[in-house]
Amino acid sequence: MADAAPLRALIFDVDGTLADTERDGHRVAFNAAFAEHGLPWHWDEALYGELLQVAGGVERMAHYARRHRGLALADDELAALLKRLHASKTRHYVQRVGAGAVRLRPGVERLVREARQAGLRLAIATTTTRDNVIALLEATLGADAPRWFQVMGTAQEVAAKKPDPAVYRWVLARLGLDADAALAFEDSGHGVSAATAAGLRCIVTPTAYSAGDDFTAAVVRLADLDHHPDDPARPVTLADLRRWHATAPRPGTRAVQADPA
Repeated sequence: MADAAPLRALIFDVDGTLADTERDGHRVAFNAAFAEHGLPWHWDEALYGELLQVAGGVERMAHYARRHRGLALADDELAALLKRLHASKTRHYVQRVGAGAVRLRPGVERLVREARQAGLRLAIATTTTRDNVIALLEATLGADAPRWFQVMGTAQEVAAKKPDPAVYRWVLARLGLDADAALAFEDSGHGVSAATAAGLRCIVTPTAYSAGDDFTAAVVRLADLDHHPDDPARPVTLADLRRWHATAPRPGTRAVQADPA
């Protein structure tokens, strides 16, 4: 039996975890950006699933440009192109989210609201941009929703992408919490690796794109937050989260110290 600290915070990944954003959100936005810039690039669902093994939108496009298209631009020229493409892609994604093209995964809104009422602190740890996060939260939970999350670690705050644990360590430091007092939510093997490397116990809710990933380090694997693994007819509750957090062994890393800044 693990001797965990009381659960004080929930830290959520965004893409694939809060919402299944990839297939009908980010993928479509990337394709719109490519068309806007006159590029004969198109990512179908199967190719996009392969490209998701590369974390980060800019990094994903760079990998595709070099490995799949053989683009022979100098590094600085490619970087400038990718910057323009990513800005266009973000604009298209935000528009799609605002139009209701992306919805939260089952149980997310219920548990987020219950956690707030119970006094648990909420945070975001993602490799996507802040604009994407804000757009999703406002479109699905309401205009005030971004303020529900006391700390928001995004690509703007931390350059290193998952499976590097940097964004989780950054979030924990600004929460002023040891990893033992928080629980992470992820959808991919890279995400679980990042969370556990930061010392966090992690719940995983895979998507169709990530179902084949290695989740052996996760506390529990769920279809979604509305279906309990022992009884799919009932939802996952805060009591379940507290029990899993209290009884699961903590990943074997050093405790993350709060950043006084």
